[in-house]
Formats: sequence, structure tokens, C-alpha cells
Amino acid sequence: MTIQPIFKSLALVAVGMTLASGPAQAETLAIVGTTVFDATGAAPRTADVLIEDGRISAVGSGLAIPDGAVTIDGRGKALTPGFFDVHTHWTPNGAPYQTPAIATAYVQAGVTTVNDFHQPPESYEPRRRWLSQLASPHVNLTARMSTPGGHGADWADTNTTKWVNTPEGARHEVRRLLPYEPDLIKAFADGWRYGLSADNTSMDLGTLSALVDEAHKNDLKVVTHTVTVARGKIAARAGVDIIVHSLQDGPVDAEVIDLMKASGTAYAPTLAVYEPVKPGQSPPDDLNNPRYVQSKAKFQYALQNVKALHDAGVLVALGTDAGMPGTPHGVATLHEMELLVQAGLTPVEALMAATANSARAMGVLDDRGAIEAGKRADLVLIDGAPWTTISDVRKIERVFIDGKQVVGPGVALPEANSQMTMAPLRAQALIDDFEGEPGRTATGALRVQDTDGGMDRSVLISLVAPEPGGDSALRLAARMSVKEDPHAGVILPLSRGSVQPVDARAFKGLAFALRGDGGPYLVMVRTVGGWWQTEVEAKSEWTIFTVPFSDLAAAPGWRRAQTPWTGGDLLEVQFGGGRAEDETLWLEVDDVRFY
Repeated sequence: MTIQPIFKSLALVAVGMTLASGPAQAETLAIVGTTVFDATGAAPRTADVLIEDGRISAVGSGLAIPDGAVTIDGRGKALTPGFFDVHTHWTPNGAPYQTPAIATAYVQAGVTTVNDFHQPPESYEPRRRWLSQLASPHVNLTARMSTPGGHGADWADTNTTKWVNTPEGARHEVRRLLPYEPDLIKAFADGWRYGLSADNTSMDLGTLSALVDEAHKNDLKVVTHTVTVARGKIAARAGVDIIVHSLQDGPVDAEVIDLMKASGTAYAPTLAVYEPVKPGQSPPDDLNNPRYVQSKAKFQYALQNVKALHDAGVLVALGTDAGMPGTPHGVATLHEMELLVQAGLTPVEALMAATANSARAMGVLDDRGAIEAGKRADLVLIDGAPWTTISDVRKIERVFIDGKQVVGPGVALPEANSQMTMAPLRAQALIDDFEGEPGRTATGALRVQDTDGGMDRSVLISLVAPEPGGDSALRLAARMSVKEDPHAGVILPLSRGSVQPVDARAFKGLAFALRGDGGPYLVMVRTVGGWWQTEVEAKSEWTIFTVPFSDLAAAPGWRRAQTPWTGGDLLEVQFGGGRAEDETLWLEVDDVRFY
């Protein structure tokens, strides 16, 4: 497998390409007379900050401002390092242009570095190219690993979340990820489902330790989904870098504190996702509802545990689980600081969690996270004093990423990012004849198996097999899970990772050969705006189908198309179907093309 060279997102992310409607960006910038919270431990002080070539060149009073520098009056304002969020999910949620909207939400909130836990490795290279075209935070793309049947393995395929159950398997899968150059690895190590459903499987100490060791050998940080005190001890013994959830099934004890301190494991409690009544919501009518009572109890443990760990000397970073229900991108990061103060940290300590502590936990404090000469100029200018009143973090006036202003007077950020997808590729006629590189379509994209989600999933086997005459075709065989509306199928991305769309307006529709158990089968086309579909039937003899684009109807439910069909923004083609629970499905497909 050949992966084109890609740049890690810890390197420079270009953010100026979408700012043509804003002011010209100077090589040298001076923010003068501002009150600097530098996140080094020093008290806030009045100073000037000089920025050259995207980095801070000097911090001090009465600096000599070079001729030609753009000067920003920071008097009466606070200047902080850009904020981190070490736990986010840039979820598509079926919405068009979701990535640009999420990028906008983060930069408007002053969040300049995030970890995204949601993307399959196959998508990393095109996503990095896309992000480089947006006004965006630095995005660390995170590879996912879980156990068979574990949390995180209950949706998507094994390309998105690697399944490991032994030390040997963990090392093997870490090595398989390396060609994609992930920025870090997330292990779903704890299967506790918060008492709301049956537990998933959990990762044992030997497997997690091997995963961490192999990752560290390759300069990759490891973070874990860990939510119980007992599993927190296992995570610390394994040497994980950050626990990116709250330990919330009871109070932390001296053992877990000592283990985390000994291993240097940091803690990002994601209080925002666990808050029982989130901003804008109302409490339930029945305050004695068992689920609500339980969520309140877990949240109280989460609050008291972050305070206990902080006071004991465990490094507290900031993460939110943004992208999950009720936890919006950007503003949730700001609210997390407020919740840290609610837990008992001071505003200064909450700001440190959002800046230097998170940078230290991620191993990038030499590059960013504090306002010091030589560091990346990721900065937030605030109309307030958040070290005194933490809610002042919401009073953002300007945001700078790599020394370029991306939010503030003269920068039309929402217009610059809105409805911006990648420029489409020209669609080629052949999508897949199953004769090329193993596992990949004729366009070089990795084929993806697709089944219903959940702990009990339909079982699908797909493989390319020879046909009489020397041809090959794709064979699918599935046994349906015991649930409502089970399904199984295969996705043929039209570009790597289904990120960059293709323009198929030169064609009239889809042509393909099928044979199977009768059907019905769903033929689906996903666009940037949603899914379109039709049904076909196929018997045991090969049948050639031609499906005009005009015969495709908008898919129902959460897959529904949110924008009209144009033919110019196609992402993938899918074949599959559903049957009654515990029944089987088989299907063969060949020579898929546009006509």
C-alpha cells in the first residue's frame, strides 16, 4: 500500500487561504499594551507582544515596533494563549459542509488546537489538505483502537476502529497504522456503559501496555476512554498519556492517584458531556427519574475527582467530547473551563488546563500553549479578565493562529468557511471492476464494509473472488443481527476516505452487474448533502443494471439528503440490503461504473 507523503497536523496548518475577504496579513504584527496571561505561572502583566513569521519574537514592555508592522491596540484587553480541546469528535451527522462549520465554531471560540477522534485513517491525507484550505485550528487526527465488541467498535468498520484483544494484536495494529501518520492513538479501554446498558468488553492490562509501548516507540501519544476508577488504575499502569474522560463510578482513591502521578498520566475530565442539564436545556419533569438521578450522581463524582486529582498533583488538561449530544463544538470548550471552576479549580487553574497543561500533556509545550518568545503565535484577545472571572473567556475579540488573525474586525470568517467543500475531482467512468490493487477500488480508494451498529451487529464477509473466464467479482455474505432493521453492505468510495467529492455531471447514471438471493437490494449514492437510493432485485444469474441518476430518491431518516441532487458532489456508492433478524443475505457485484 502506497500512502502519499503527508504532514502531521502538529506542523504548520495553513489558515490564511480562506481569508481573501479580510485584511492583508502582515509578516510582522504587534499587540501593544495588553494584559498578558502567558500560562507560564507568572501573574498577568501589561506588555507588548511582537509576532514575526507566525511566531512570537518578543514579549515585554515598550518594545521597539519595526517599521511596517501592523499594530493592534490591546489596552484594557487580556491576551491568552490559544485554547486546546484534547477530546473532540468532528461528527458528520448527515449535514453538508460539516467540517468547515466545525472549524469555524472552534476558531470563533479561540480554540486553536484540537484532537479529532472520529476519522478513519484512510481519510487523513485528504482531510489534512481540506483543513489547510480553511480557517481552522490545528487538528490532530487520532487513530482509534478497541476490543472486539468494545466501546468504539460498536459503529463503523475495522478500518475506522482497529479491534485488538492481545498484546501481539495491539502491536501489529499500531504498526499497520503508521503509513497513515496518525498524530496520536485513542484506546477505548473501558467498556462500562455508565449503567445505562450492558457493559462492552474492556482492554486488559497486557494488551493496553503493549499498545502504549508500541505507540511510544513510534513517538505517538496514547489517550484512553476510561471512566471507572478500577480501569483508571489499569490505564495508569499501562502508561497512557491522558485519560480523556472522567472517572465517575465513585471517588478516586490514593492508589489511582499514586499510579497516575508515577506514570505521568494526565487527566481531561470532559465535564461538559456529562453535565446532567446542559446549557439551554431544562431539567426533566420527573426529577426522580432513575436515569437523571444516576447522571447527577456520576457528575458529582466527576467534579470531586478532578478536584482531588488536581490537588494531588495530577496534570489536568481540557477536553469536552464535543460533537456528542448537547456538547457543541467550540462553546463547549469555553464551558468546560467554567465547569472546572465549578469543580473547585481557580480561574487561573482552569486557564492553565486549557493552555499550557494541555500542551504539556500532548508533548507540544515547546511549540505552543504559552506566550513566550519562539512559540507559535496562537493567541486569543479577550475583552475581560478571565483569570479573575472565568466566564470572560466568552468575550473574545480577536483570534490569531500562526500569527494570522482569523477572528475579529475585518475578517469575515463565517462567510469564508461557509459551504466550502473540497474542489471536486472529475469522475472517471470505471468505479470498480475488482481487478486492481487488493482491497481498493479502481480509483485507489479503500473499500469499506458497512453493517448496522451496536453491540450486537450483523456479521458480514466480503471478498474478491474469481469468476469463470478469469474475471473477478465482489462477494458479500451476511447474517443479520437480532434487532430492528438490520443491514449489511459494502461502500465503494469515489476518492480516498470519501472526503473529496467527484463531479459526475458528464454521466447519466450508474451501471453494474449483480446476482444474488433475489433481493431487494439497496443501491445508494452518497453526496456531500446526503444519501440517494433505489431498490433492485437480482437472482442467481448475472443481470446488468443501468440506473439513471433521475431514478434515485432521497434516502429516508437520518441519511436524508439535505441539498438537491446536482451530480457534482458525489462521495461514494454503496450496495447492500436488509433482511429479517437472523436471516442471511448474499450478493455479488461487478463492473460498477458511470455511464
